[in-house]
Amino acid sequence: MPAFTPPPLPSDDKRWKIVNGTMRKNGFARHALIETLHTVQSAFGYLDDDSIRFVARSLRVPLSQAYGVVTFYHYFSLKPPGKHTMTVCAGTACYNKGADKLIAAAEKRLGVSQGQTTSDGQISLMTARCVGACSRAPVVLFDGEVAGEMGGEPMLEQLERWAVE
Repeated sequence: MPAFTPPPLPSDDKRWKIVNGTMRKNGFARHALIETLHTVQSAFGYLDDDSIRFVARSLRVPLSQAYGVVTFYHYFSLKPPGKHTMTVCAGTACYNKGADKLIAAAEKRLGVSQGQTTSDGQISLMTARCVGACSRAPVVLFDGEVAGEMGGEPMLEQLERWAVE
């Protein structure tokens, strides 16, 4: 049987070299599927059809299996993220201190549900099971920056600042 030759990179974009490095490090083995998909998402911000097909072909994984992994794990996104991301912690401590009210207020203000991005691509509203800052509950991450003891008004003020950029 001839040696496996991986398919050519989809483009000259340097990020594909990073993805290829992850696959090469793992010998283009099927067990590297999740790690490789994480690398693609980290490099590009989300997984589109072409990237999923490329990874499946490169690792010799059925396309249905690759899509199954992508759609099963909530970490993976099939849509590009917004310019800004607000993540509300929905862990027990945060929930008990009003995270559900923060989520509802953000959904109402943005006109999207959690896990979605505004139609102008400006803001993505996400939730997390726990961000590990329970003593500061409720916690919201604004573009990855932790803001503890968050109230509805300061949260909405930040969303307003982002909306006018």
